[in-house]
Amino acid sequence: MLDAETKRRIDSCRDILVGKVPDPKSQVEQITIALIYKFMDDMDAEAEELGGKRSFFAGDHARFGWTRLMAPGLGGFEVLALYSEAIQQMNENPGVPPLFRDIFKNAYLPYRDPETLKSFLKEINYFSYDHSERLGDAFEYLLSVLGSQGDAGQFRTPRHIIDFMVEVMDPKKDESILDPACGTAGFLISAYKHILKSNSPAEELIRGSEQSANTMAESTLESPSRYSGRLLNPGQRARLHGNLSGYDISPDMVRFWTVPSSRCRSPGFLSQPQS
Repeated sequence: MLDAETKRRIDSCRDILVGKVPDPKSQVEQITIALIYKFMDDMDAEAEELGGKRSFFAGDHARFGWTRLMAPGLGGFEVLALYSEAIQQMNENPGVPPLFRDIFKNAYLPYRDPETLKSFLKEINYFSYDHSERLGDAFEYLLSVLGSQGDAGQFRTPRHIIDFMVEVMDPKKDESILDPACGTAGFLISAYKHILKSNSPAEELIRGSEQSANTMAESTLESPSRYSGRLLNPGQRARLHGNLSGYDISPDMVRFWTVPSSRCRSPGFLSQPQS
């Protein structure tokens, strides 16, 4: 469920961009690119905290890290130059998975006003990959800005209907799952979470039921932390990731579905959609 603060921040991002990027579709694209950029730095920071190394912003690309971009001493035109160069070079970064590189393909900054960019990035900075459920809700709200249906018949299926349909289908851990019109991958994400739930310890299922009784927001499969899928061994989990795939005819949707799919805390678990 979209909370008021997240909605306010998304609206603020759009308000900042509207004078420079009047097209709502382009606004969503710019917000999406910035969020993915921020996510990658968050994941790098998480890897370091766990004793690992940075992979997205390492080597020659370390200078593009989000924390460097947000450094207090960096001037407006310096931020503009660094951010613009970063999003244009991201698809050449060897530390970025092919899926993310393709998302940044042909990405560019459509305006050259440093104050607009700094204000926009300041709002994006409040989002965190740790709050991936909130981000997924925010992204669905962004899609609603574009209207309920696009030129190619795109429309967003409500989350409770998606979860109901997945429950009826009851996908299994060893089954291949394909969505040939995946849009923002809502059905694939729900199927993934359903399988995690089916392969989680009994105490997690009991806790999830208790949470559902307390709030309607917990009645869907929205929270990946609720169902860990701990009964899956590493091989089964790897096969599960490989068994999920999707396509979409819209090149823009290839970018857009990455943000909600990150709610699974495994951004590469889906095969790349075909535009």
